[in-house]
Amino acid sequence: MQAAEDAASAQDYPAGALYVVATPIGNLADITLRALYVLQRVDWIACEDTRHTHALLRSYGIDKSAAQLLALHQHNEAQASVSVLARLQLGARVAYVSDAGTPAVSDPGARLVAAAAQAGVRVVPLPGASSVTTVLSVAGLATHLAAAQGFVFAGFLSSKPSERAASIQTLVSQERAVVMLEAPHRIEALAQALAPLGARLLTVGRELTKQFEEIVTLAAGDFVPWLAGNSHRTRGEFALVLHPAEQTAPSVVPPRVLQLLMGELPLKTAVKLAAEITGQPRNALYQQALTLQAQSP
Repeated sequence: MQAAEDAASAQDYPAGALYVVATPIGNLADITLRALYVLQRVDWIACEDTRHTHALLRSYGIDKSAAQLLALHQHNEAQASVSVLARLQLGARVAYVSDAGTPAVSDPGARLVAAAAQAGVRVVPLPGASSVTTVLSVAGLATHLAAAQGFVFAGFLSSKPSERAASIQTLVSQERAVVMLEAPHRIEALAQALAPLGARLLTVGRELTKQFEEIVTLAAGDFVPWLAGNSHRTRGEFALVLHPAEQTAPSVVPPRVLQLLMGELPLKTAVKLAAEITGQPRNALYQQALTLQAQSP
Protein backbone atom coordinates (compact mmCIF):
# COMPACT_ATOMS: atom_id res chain seq x y z
CA MET A 1 0.00 0.00 0.00
CA GLN A 2 3.00 2.31 0.23
CA ALA A 3 2.89 2.85 -3.55
CA ALA A 4 -0.77 3.89 -3.31
CA GLU A 5 0.08 6.26 -0.45
CA ASP A 6 2.95 7.80 -2.37
CA ALA A 7 1.00 8.21 -5.59
CA ALA A 8 -2.36 9.41 -4.30
CA SER A 9 -2.00 11.05 -0.91
CA ALA A 10 -1.03 14.49 -2.24
CA GLN A 11 -4.56 15.09 -3.55
CA ASP A 12 -7.30 16.39 -1.30
CA TYR A 13 -10.08 13.91 -0.46
CA PRO A 14 -12.83 16.00 1.13
CA ALA A 15 -15.16 14.68 3.79
CA GLY A 16 -18.84 14.45 2.96
CA ALA A 17 -18.09 13.33 -0.59
CA LEU A 18 -19.19 10.30 -2.60
CA TYR A 19 -16.33 8.51 -4.38
CA VAL A 20 -17.39 6.48 -7.43
CA VAL A 21 -14.64 3.90 -7.74
CA ALA A 22 -13.96 1.64 -10.73
CA THR A 23 -12.79 -1.88 -9.88
CA PRO A 24 -11.29 -4.60 -12.12
CA ILE A 25 -13.52 -6.36 -14.64
CA GLY A 26 -11.60 -9.59 -14.12
CA ASN A 27 -7.88 -9.19 -13.61
CA LEU A 28 -7.17 -8.08 -10.03
CA ALA A 29 -4.01 -6.29 -11.20
CA ASP A 30 -6.15 -3.71 -13.02
CA ILE A 31 -6.97 -1.71 -9.88
CA THR A 32 -5.56 1.84 -9.73
CA LEU A 33 -3.32 3.09 -6.95
CA ARG A 34 -5.78 5.92 -6.34
CA ALA A 35 -8.64 3.45 -5.94
CA LEU A 36 -6.65 1.45 -3.38
CA TYR A 37 -5.85 4.61 -1.43
CA VAL A 38 -9.46 5.81 -1.37
CA LEU A 39 -10.97 2.42 -0.52
CA GLN A 40 -8.64 2.22 2.45
CA ARG A 41 -9.38 5.77 3.56
CA VAL A 42 -13.19 6.05 3.30
CA ASP A 43 -15.51 5.52 6.26
CA TRP A 44 -18.07 3.43 4.37
CA ILE A 45 -18.16 1.47 1.14
CA ALA A 46 -21.53 1.06 -0.57
CA CYS A 47 -21.41 -1.89 -2.93
CA GLU A 48 -23.45 -4.04 -5.27
CA ASP A 49 -22.61 -7.24 -3.38
CA THR A 50 -21.09 -6.97 0.11
CA ARG A 51 -19.63 -10.49 0.05
CA HIS A 52 -17.95 -9.94 -3.31
CA THR A 53 -16.55 -6.57 -2.27
CA HIS A 54 -15.33 -7.92 1.09
CA ALA A 55 -13.36 -10.61 -0.76
CA LEU A 56 -12.01 -8.04 -3.23
CA LEU A 57 -10.81 -5.77 -0.42
CA ARG A 58 -9.10 -8.68 1.35
CA SER A 59 -7.20 -9.53 -1.84
CA TYR A 60 -5.57 -6.07 -1.62
CA GLY A 61 -4.99 -6.23 2.12
CA ILE A 62 -7.68 -3.62 2.88
CA ASP A 63 -9.28 -4.29 6.24
CA LYS A 64 -12.91 -3.19 6.43
CA SER A 65 -15.45 -4.68 8.78
CA ALA A 66 -18.70 -6.12 7.47
CA ALA A 67 -20.49 -3.23 9.21
CA GLN A 68 -18.62 -0.73 7.01
CA LEU A 69 -20.06 -2.28 3.82
CA LEU A 70 -23.49 -1.08 2.72
CA ALA A 71 -25.52 -3.10 0.20
CA LEU A 72 -26.71 -0.95 -2.69
CA HIS A 73 -27.84 -2.84 -5.80
CA GLN A 74 -30.46 -2.61 -8.56
CA HIS A 75 -33.24 -3.91 -6.32
CA ASN A 76 -32.76 -1.50 -3.41
CA GLU A 77 -30.87 1.46 -4.89
CA ALA A 78 -33.59 4.03 -4.26
CA GLN A 79 -33.98 3.13 -0.58
CA ALA A 80 -30.30 2.47 0.09
CA SER A 81 -29.36 5.82 -1.44
CA VAL A 82 -31.26 7.56 1.37
CA SER A 83 -29.07 5.82 3.96
CA VAL A 84 -25.89 6.64 2.08
CA LEU A 85 -26.90 10.31 1.71
CA ALA A 86 -27.55 10.57 5.44
CA ARG A 87 -23.97 9.48 6.13
CA LEU A 88 -22.58 11.85 3.50
CA GLN A 89 -24.50 14.79 4.94
CA LEU A 90 -22.96 14.04 8.34
CA GLY A 91 -19.51 14.45 6.78
CA ALA A 92 -18.55 10.83 6.10
CA ARG A 93 -16.50 9.76 3.11
CA VAL A 94 -18.38 7.05 1.20
CA ALA A 95 -17.15 5.06 -1.78
CA TYR A 96 -19.41 3.20 -4.18
CA VAL A 97 -18.24 0.15 -6.13
CA SER A 98 -20.13 -2.26 -8.35
CA ASP A 99 -19.13 -5.91 -8.71
CA ALA A 100 -16.83 -5.11 -11.63
CA GLY A 101 -15.86 -2.15 -13.77
CA THR A 102 -17.07 1.44 -13.59
CA PRO A 103 -20.30 1.96 -11.60
CA ALA A 104 -23.36 3.78 -12.94
CA VAL A 105 -22.70 2.95 -16.61
CA SER A 106 -24.45 -0.40 -16.92
CA ASP A 107 -24.16 -1.41 -13.26
CA PRO A 108 -26.06 0.25 -10.39
CA GLY A 109 -24.94 3.63 -9.06
CA ALA A 110 -26.62 6.16 -11.35
CA ARG A 111 -29.52 6.77 -8.97
CA LEU A 112 -27.14 7.23 -6.06
CA VAL A 113 -25.04 9.73 -8.02
CA ALA A 114 -28.15 11.63 -9.11
CA ALA A 115 -29.47 11.75 -5.53
CA ALA A 116 -26.11 12.97 -4.23
CA ALA A 117 -25.89 15.70 -6.87
CA GLN A 118 -29.44 16.82 -6.15
CA ALA A 119 -28.61 17.04 -2.45
CA GLY A 120 -25.57 19.18 -3.17
CA VAL A 121 -23.10 16.45 -2.23
CA ARG A 122 -19.81 16.39 -4.09
CA VAL A 123 -19.30 13.33 -6.32
CA VAL A 124 -15.70 12.35 -7.14
CA PRO A 125 -15.05 9.89 -10.00
CA LEU A 126 -12.12 7.48 -9.79
CA PRO A 127 -11.73 6.10 -13.32
CA GLY A 128 -10.45 2.65 -14.10
CA ALA A 129 -11.43 -0.59 -15.77
CA SER A 130 -14.47 -0.64 -18.08
CA SER A 131 -15.59 -3.42 -20.42
CA VAL A 132 -16.90 -0.74 -22.80
CA THR A 133 -13.59 1.01 -23.42
CA THR A 134 -11.68 -2.27 -23.21
CA VAL A 135 -13.54 -3.89 -26.12
CA LEU A 136 -13.55 -0.66 -28.14
CA SER A 137 -9.77 -0.43 -27.84
CA VAL A 138 -9.30 -3.73 -29.69
CA ALA A 139 -12.10 -3.38 -32.26
CA GLY A 140 -9.97 -1.56 -34.83
CA LEU A 141 -12.61 0.98 -35.75
CA ALA A 142 -10.12 3.40 -37.30
CA THR A 143 -10.57 1.59 -40.61
CA HIS A 144 -14.12 2.91 -40.85
CA LEU A 145 -15.10 6.33 -42.16
CA ALA A 146 -17.56 6.60 -39.25
CA ALA A 147 -14.96 5.95 -36.54
CA ALA A 148 -14.55 9.64 -35.79
CA GLN A 149 -18.26 9.90 -34.99
CA GLY A 150 -17.87 7.97 -31.73
CA PHE A 151 -20.04 5.08 -30.64
CA VAL A 152 -23.43 4.19 -29.21
CA PHE A 153 -23.62 2.32 -25.92
CA ALA A 154 -26.61 -0.04 -26.00
CA GLY A 155 -25.69 -2.13 -22.93
CA PHE A 156 -27.82 -5.20 -22.32
CA LEU A 157 -30.60 -5.60 -24.89
CA SER A 158 -34.01 -6.91 -23.84
CA SER A 159 -34.32 -10.62 -23.09
CA LYS A 160 -37.64 -10.67 -24.95
CA PRO A 161 -37.06 -11.83 -28.55
CA SER A 162 -39.39 -9.30 -30.18
CA GLU A 163 -37.98 -6.34 -28.24
CA ARG A 164 -34.40 -7.49 -28.82
CA ALA A 165 -35.03 -7.81 -32.57
CA ALA A 166 -36.60 -4.33 -32.65
CA SER A 167 -33.59 -2.87 -30.82
CA ILE A 168 -31.18 -4.47 -33.26
CA GLN A 169 -33.12 -3.09 -36.22
CA THR A 170 -32.84 0.38 -34.70
CA LEU A 171 -29.14 0.01 -33.93
CA VAL A 172 -28.32 -1.29 -37.40
CA SER A 173 -29.33 2.05 -38.89
CA GLN A 174 -26.77 3.83 -36.70
CA GLU A 175 -23.79 5.21 -38.60
CA ARG A 176 -21.63 4.69 -35.51
CA ALA A 177 -20.27 1.62 -33.78
CA VAL A 178 -22.60 0.02 -31.22
CA VAL A 179 -21.34 -1.49 -27.96
CA MET A 180 -23.44 -4.21 -26.35
CA LEU A 181 -23.04 -6.30 -23.20
CA GLU A 182 -24.41 -9.78 -22.68
CA ALA A 183 -24.54 -12.54 -20.06
CA PRO A 184 -23.47 -16.11 -20.85
CA HIS A 185 -26.97 -17.61 -20.57
CA ARG A 186 -28.28 -15.16 -23.22
CA ILE A 187 -25.36 -14.95 -25.64
CA GLU A 188 -26.65 -17.63 -28.03
CA ALA A 189 -29.99 -15.81 -28.39
CA LEU A 190 -28.18 -12.56 -29.14
CA ALA A 191 -25.97 -14.30 -31.72
CA GLN A 192 -29.04 -15.67 -33.49
CA ALA A 193 -30.66 -12.22 -33.48
CA LEU A 194 -27.53 -10.70 -35.06
CA ALA A 195 -27.15 -13.44 -37.70
CA PRO A 196 -29.34 -11.67 -40.32
CA LEU A 197 -26.76 -8.86 -40.44
CA GLY A 198 -24.59 -11.20 -42.50
CA ALA A 199 -21.22 -9.68 -43.39
CA ARG A 200 -21.50 -6.75 -40.93
CA LEU A 201 -18.39 -6.95 -38.73
CA LEU A 202 -18.70 -7.77 -35.04
CA THR A 203 -15.95 -7.74 -32.43
CA VAL A 204 -16.63 -10.20 -29.61
CA GLY A 205 -14.82 -9.89 -26.29
CA ARG A 206 -15.33 -12.81 -23.91
CA GLU A 207 -13.97 -12.90 -20.35
CA LEU A 208 -12.03 -9.69 -20.95
CA THR A 209 -8.79 -9.35 -18.91
CA LYS A 210 -9.25 -12.83 -17.40
CA GLN A 211 -7.12 -15.94 -17.88
CA PHE A 212 -9.28 -17.34 -20.68
CA GLU A 213 -9.91 -14.04 -22.46
CA GLU A 214 -10.97 -14.41 -26.07
CA ILE A 215 -11.30 -11.60 -28.61
CA VAL A 216 -12.32 -12.10 -32.22
CA THR A 217 -13.65 -9.95 -35.06
CA LEU A 218 -15.92 -11.81 -37.45
CA ALA A 219 -18.98 -11.39 -39.64
CA ALA A 220 -22.20 -11.18 -37.63
CA GLY A 221 -23.50 -14.13 -39.65
CA ASP A 222 -20.59 -16.27 -38.40
CA PHE A 223 -21.19 -15.59 -34.71
CA VAL A 224 -23.54 -18.54 -34.12
CA PRO A 225 -21.17 -21.15 -35.63
CA TRP A 226 -18.22 -19.55 -33.80
CA LEU A 227 -19.98 -20.03 -30.47
CA ALA A 228 -20.88 -23.60 -31.41
CA GLY A 229 -17.26 -24.35 -32.31
CA ASN A 230 -16.21 -24.64 -28.67
CA SER A 231 -18.44 -25.40 -25.67
CA HIS A 232 -16.41 -23.00 -23.49
CA ARG A 233 -17.35 -20.03 -25.68
CA THR A 234 -20.81 -19.64 -24.15
CA ARG A 235 -19.27 -19.14 -20.71
CA GLY A 236 -18.27 -15.85 -19.18
CA GLU A 237 -19.34 -12.26 -19.65
CA PHE A 238 -19.40 -10.66 -23.11
CA ALA A 239 -18.74 -7.18 -24.48
CA LEU A 240 -19.39 -6.74 -28.19
CA VAL A 241 -18.89 -4.04 -30.82
CA LEU A 242 -21.11 -3.98 -33.88
CA HIS A 243 -18.96 -2.17 -36.43
CA PRO A 244 -20.43 0.62 -38.59
CA ALA A 245 -21.66 -0.48 -41.99
CA GLU A 246 -19.05 -0.01 -44.69
CA GLN A 247 -19.51 3.41 -46.24
CA THR A 248 -18.92 4.37 -49.82
CA ALA A 249 -17.98 7.82 -51.00
CA PRO A 250 -21.00 9.78 -52.26
CA SER A 251 -21.43 10.33 -55.96
CA VAL A 252 -20.06 13.58 -57.29
CA VAL A 253 -22.09 15.75 -59.61
CA PRO A 254 -19.92 16.91 -62.51
CA PRO A 255 -20.24 20.68 -62.98
CA ARG A 256 -21.50 20.14 -66.55
CA VAL A 257 -24.41 18.02 -65.29
CA LEU A 258 -25.38 20.61 -62.69
CA GLN A 259 -25.17 23.34 -65.35
CA LEU A 260 -27.51 21.38 -67.63
CA LEU A 261 -30.00 20.92 -64.80
CA MET A 262 -29.81 24.62 -63.97
CA GLY A 263 -30.38 25.46 -67.64
CA GLU A 264 -33.69 23.60 -67.68
CA LEU A 265 -34.92 24.14 -64.13
CA PRO A 266 -35.03 26.82 -61.46
CA LEU A 267 -31.83 26.79 -59.36
CA LYS A 268 -33.45 25.37 -56.21
CA THR A 269 -35.23 22.67 -58.19
CA ALA A 270 -32.01 21.72 -59.98
CA VAL A 271 -30.18 21.46 -56.66
CA LYS A 272 -32.99 19.42 -55.10
CA LEU A 273 -32.97 16.97 -58.01
CA ALA A 274 -29.15 16.66 -57.93
CA ALA A 275 -29.26 15.94 -54.19
CA GLU A 276 -31.90 13.23 -54.64
CA ILE A 277 -29.91 11.57 -57.42
CA THR A 278 -26.51 11.58 -55.70
CA GLY A 279 -27.28 11.65 -51.99
CA GLN A 280 -24.98 14.64 -51.57
CA PRO A 281 -25.85 17.35 -49.04
CA ARG A 282 -28.18 19.91 -50.58
CA ASN A 283 -26.34 22.84 -48.99
CA ALA A 284 -23.04 21.84 -50.62
CA LEU A 285 -24.72 21.45 -54.00
CA TYR A 286 -26.44 24.80 -53.60
CA GLN A 287 -23.08 26.50 -52.99
CA GLN A 288 -21.65 24.72 -56.05
CA ALA A 289 -24.61 25.89 -58.12
CA LEU A 290 -24.18 29.51 -56.97
CA THR A 291 -20.49 29.37 -57.94
CA LEU A 292 -21.38 28.00 -61.39
CA GLN A 293 -24.06 30.66 -61.77
CA ALA A 294 -21.60 33.42 -60.93
CA GLN A 295 -19.13 32.06 -63.45
CA SER A 296 -21.65 31.97 -66.27
CA PRO A 297 -21.32 34.75 -68.89
